[in-house]
Amino acid sequence: MAGPSPSARFRTPMSRARGLGASHHGVGHFVTERVSGIALVPLALWGLFAVLRLAALGFDGAAEWVAIPHNTVLLCLLIVVALIHLKGQVQVVIEDYIPDFTTKTVLVLANLFVCVLGGALGVVAILKVAFTGAL
Repeated sequence: MAGPSPSARFRTPMSRARGLGASHHGVGHFVTERVSGIALVPLALWGLFAVLRLAALGFDGAAEWVAIPHNTVLLCLLIVVALIHLKGQVQVVIEDYIPDFTTKTVLVLANLFVCVLGGALGVVAILKVAFTGAL
């Protein structure tokens, strides 16, 4: 049985317990990426069928459909989970392909801002239609 890897010998017991690697943020991004990706599968399938069904209803029919509580919740979940997943994936691309620290930092912050703003606007719009029936 082999001993610990060469890099593991230099890590503190606390860093091994927390699962912190070279990037110092552990497995959080990995888990978020996987969980949001898995959650998006049923939500996206539901969203696809919902869009196909809503296409024939017109605005009033769609507003009535959005006002149904489980549809409101699932629409909000779809937006939030999709934007969490998008934020993580775009951040990975920025971190991997932008070499300049300042540019990378600005783009990561802009990515976060756009995703949070998009999520807030989307959820507020859904809730407004659900509660009032109008945009």
